Amino acid sequence: MNLHRNARLTPRGRWLLVERICHQRVPLKLAAEAAGISTRTASKWVSRYRSEGMPGLEDRSSAPHRVPGRTSEEYVAAIAALRRVRMTAAEIGELLAMPISTVSAVLLRIGLGKRSRLEPLEPPNRYERERPGELVHIDVKKLGRIQNVGHRITGDRRDQRPRRIAGRKQTGWEYVHVCVDDACRAAYVEVLADEKGVTVAGFLRRAVAFYARHGIRVERVMTDNGAGYRSVVHAIACRTLGIRHLRTRPYRPRTNGKAERFIRTMLGGWAYGAIYSTSAERTRALPAWLDHYNRRRPHRSLNNQAPLTRLAQMRNNAPGTYI
Repeated sequence: MNLHRNARLTPRGRWLLVERICHQRVPLKLAAEAAGISTRTASKWVSRYRSEGMPGLEDRSSAPHRVPGRTSEEYVAAIAALRRVRMTAAEIGELLAMPISTVSAVLLRIGLGKRSRLEPLEPPNRYERERPGELVHIDVKKLGRIQNVGHRITGDRRDQRPRRIAGRKQTGWEYVHVCVDDACRAAYVEVLADEKGVTVAGFLRRAVAFYARHGIRVERVMTDNGAGYRSVVHAIACRTLGIRHLRTRPYRPRTNGKAERFIRTMLGGWAYGAIYSTSAERTRALPAWLDHYNRRRPHRSLNNQAPLTRLAQMRNNAPGTYI
C-alpha cells in the first residue's frame, strides 16, 4: 500500500514512537511532539501496538466495512449472467429496472465492462521450427505514398499545395511484402505496386531465391487468406517450387505472429524511423535497413543474436545446407 505523500510517520517511524513510549517510558506528549504528531494520533498507535503487536502499525484500507446502499450479490450475479449473453448495460438496466450507471459500475467492478472480456482467453501459441526453411511467414503491409510533404520538411510553404497530374491529385498505396523465416528470423522485403496473385507469386519466387543464396530450402509458407494468396497463380507457384502452402485461421492474425511482429519492427525502424521527401527515397532506404536487421540488429527471441548470426550457429550445429 502506498503511503500518503504528507504522512508524518512510516511503519518504521510508528515503531520508534511506540518504543519510546512503551519501553523507554517517554511521556506520551513529549514523544508526540518529537514525532510532529498530535497526542491523539500517538495514543492511537500505542493502543494498536498493545492490542495487535507489530501488525497493528501497518497501514489499513480506508474502505468502509459495509456499504448499506451497495448492489446486492443477487443482482450482481444476475447482471453478470445477462452480460455473458451479450446484453448491453442499457438492456440489462431496462430488464432489471436499474439505473444504467449502476449496471455499468457493477460491470466494471466484476471485470465485464468490455465485450472483449467475454471471450475466453486463448493461451499463447508460441512455437519455433527446428530448422531454417521449414516454415516462412509472408504478409503485406500497405503504406501511403509520399506525394506532398509539408513546409516543415521543405521549408517552403508553397510545397504544401497538392500536386496534380492530368487534373487528379496524386494518392494511393504502396504494398510492402515481407517474408520471415520461422527459425532464424532472416527477412526478405520488397515494395511492390499491388498484392494481386501474379505479384505475390513473383515475390514468393524471389524470396525463395533469397533464402537459397543462404543455403536454405523453403518447405512451407504461411500466409493470410488474402485474394492474392488464394489465387490460382499463387497455387501454381507453390506447386512448382515444391512448397506446401498453409493459411491462417480467419480473424486470427496471431497465427502469423512472426510476420506481424516483424512488420512492427520494420515500421518503427524504416518506414516511420526517418523523414522522407518522396516514396522513392523511402524505398531506397529499405535495403540498408534490411541488411542491418539481418546482420547486426540483436533479436531478443534469438538470445540477442542477429538472424544471420543465428543461421550460422544453427548451420554449425547441424553441418550442411538445409535441404
